[in-house]
Amino acid sequence: MCGIAGFIDEGFGRDSGMEQLSRMLETIGHRGPDSRGLWNEGPVFLGHNRLSIIDLSDEANQPFTDGHLHLVYNGEIYNYIELREELKALGLEFKTSSDTEVLIKSYRQWGVACVERFAGMWAFALWDSRSGELFCSRDRFGIKPFYYIRDGARFCFASEYKPLKKTGLFSNKPNVSQIYRGLQLGWLNYKDESYFDCIKILPAAHNMLITNGEIKIWRYWDIDTTRKSSLGFEEKKEEFKRLFLQSIRQHSRSDVVLASCLSGGLDSSAIVSAAARLNPENVFKTFTIYYDGQGDVDEREFAKAVIEDNPNVEPYFYSPRESEIEEALHEVIHYFDVPISGSAPISRHFLMRMIREHDIKVVLDGQGSDEYLAGYRHTAPRYLADAMSRLQAGKYLKTLSVIRQNEGLSTGNVMDIAGRSFLHLFLNEEQISNLEYKKSTFLPKNRKSLVKLERQKGSRVDAFLYHLLFNTKLNSLLHTEDRNSMAYSIEARVPFLDHRLLEFGFTLSNDDRYHMGVSKYILREGLKELLPAKVYARKDKKGFVTPGETKWLRGPLKHYLGEMKQANYDFLHMDRVRSLISEYERGSNKEVRLIWRLMTLHIWLKKNA
Repeated sequence: MCGIAGFIDEGFGRDSGMEQLSRMLETIGHRGPDSRGLWNEGPVFLGHNRLSIIDLSDEANQPFTDGHLHLVYNGEIYNYIELREELKALGLEFKTSSDTEVLIKSYRQWGVACVERFAGMWAFALWDSRSGELFCSRDRFGIKPFYYIRDGARFCFASEYKPLKKTGLFSNKPNVSQIYRGLQLGWLNYKDESYFDCIKILPAAHNMLITNGEIKIWRYWDIDTTRKSSLGFEEKKEEFKRLFLQSIRQHSRSDVVLASCLSGGLDSSAIVSAAARLNPENVFKTFTIYYDGQGDVDEREFAKAVIEDNPNVEPYFYSPRESEIEEALHEVIHYFDVPISGSAPISRHFLMRMIREHDIKVVLDGQGSDEYLAGYRHTAPRYLADAMSRLQAGKYLKTLSVIRQNEGLSTGNVMDIAGRSFLHLFLNEEQISNLEYKKSTFLPKNRKSLVKLERQKGSRVDAFLYHLLFNTKLNSLLHTEDRNSMAYSIEARVPFLDHRLLEFGFTLSNDDRYHMGVSKYILREGLKELLPAKVYARKDKKGFVTPGETKWLRGPLKHYLGEMKQANYDFLHMDRVRSLISEYERGSNKEVRLIWRLMTLHIWLKKNA
C-alpha cells in the first residue's frame, strides 16, 4: 500500500520536474514512509512513497522498471502467487517476489486486459516508453484512489488531492454541485467529480490511456444484475462460504503482521473468526472502539463473544475522550481532503491510531458486504415493492410484521416503511435520489437534478444494491477507509470486496439476501458455524455509531455553531441555515446530520480559502 503521484508536462526540465515531484510526494509521505522513489523520462515524471507489505527488499521499491515499462502502483494483487506461476509457465522470469513485478509482467504479457485477471485493490500508472503511452487503472470497486487534472496535453495524477495542489494545474474553485450532494446526500464524491472543479476521479472499474495528450477512458468490468443462480439454498450457502474463505486466505497474504478491526457486527465478526481459525497457531490481534457514556452505543459484549470463541485472538479496546475530539476532527478533514458527512470517521481515526501504536501495518476490515448482501434498512421498501409487483401479498404482510418485531417499531414507523414501498413501486433509483436531494430547504430552489443513475435490469433490490456499490454509498465508505488507514501508514484490506464473491452475490435472489426482514441472510446462514450465537442472532444494524452529532456538537465542537451563524455563503440560503442551527441549539435533533455536514463544510472551506 502506497502513495503515487506523477505528471506529463513539456514545460519541465529534469531538475525542475523532479523538484515539483518531490513536493507532491512530500504531501502524502504518510501513505508510504518506508522508501521514496522518483523517475523521469522526457516530460514524464513518476513518483512513489512505499509502505512495504509484500517482499520487503529494496529490489521491490518503486518506480519499478522492467525494460521499457515503468510503474508506480498503490494496492495489493491478492492472487499474485497464482498469476506469477502462470506467467512463469509462459516463459517470463522474475527477480523479486513482489506483486508489483507480477503486475508489470502481466501487462507485458496481456496488455491492458491484464487488469481483468487481477483479484485485489489497485490504482496505478504505467509508462510504456516504447509506445509513448501512459496506462492507468483503478480496481473494480475503487478501494484505492486515483485523482487527476488535465489541461490540454498537460496531465497530473495522485493518490490524494494534496499533491495536485502543488501543481500549476490546480485551481481552488469549489465544485458547488458536489457540495450540494455532500450536504443533502452525504456523498464524499460522485462518479468522476471531486470537491474541486479542476480535479477529476478515475471511476472504479475503469482504465485510462493517455497517448500524445489524448485521453481514452473505458470500463473494463461490470456486474450483470440479471444472471441468477439455479442452485438450491443449501448449495448457495456452501458456495458463499467457499468463496469467503478463499478471499480471507488470499487477503491474509503478507510479509508483515496482520490484524483486524472488530466492531461486534456480523461482518467484522465473520472476518476475525475465519482469519483466527485458518491460522490457529498465530496470535491474531483485534482492535475495537467503544463509548460508555449515558446513551452511547457500546458493542463490546458482541466483540467479546467473538474473542471468547477464538482463543488465539488478542483484543485491544479504546474509548476516545471528549478532549481529543476537536484535534481529531481537524486531522480527519486534513487527511480526507473533503468535508466529512458524519462523525463515524473520527472514531475510525482513533481506531487506526490505536492500531499503529501497536506497530501493525495491515488490517482486515468489513466494508462492502452491506452493499451487495442487503445489509441496510433501506432495502426493506425495495424488497416490499418487488413483492407487490409480483402480487405476493402474503410475503409483503409477513415481512412487515417481522420487521416490526425485530426492530421494535411503532405502528407509525411500519406505516412509513409501507408508504415508501409504494413509492419504490413507481420510482427508480435515480428518481428516488433526486427526490431526496430536492427535499432540502437551504439549497437554491432553481437547482437542477444532480444525480444520474443508469437504469439497471432485474429487481428493485438488485438495482438498489448495484448503485450502492458504484454510485451512492460504497465510494464514500472506501474514501473513509483509505484516508483513515493511510493517515497512520496502515494498509486496510476489505475481503468482502473480492470480485468473485461479489459476482456470486448478485446471482442470489432477493430472499437469499433479505429473507423475511432478516438482512444478509446468506451470510448469517453460510457462516453460521463461524459466528458466536449472540452475533448470529443480531437483527439490529448499528453501523459505526458514535455520539458525535448529538453530543460532541453540544460539547467540544459547540463553538463552530456560532461561527456558522456568522458565515455567509452565496450558494446557500443562509437564513435557513441559521434557523436550522438555532433549532438544534434549542434541543431539536431533527436535522442533526445536516448540522454536522454544514459544520465540516465550513471548516473545509476555511482551510481551502
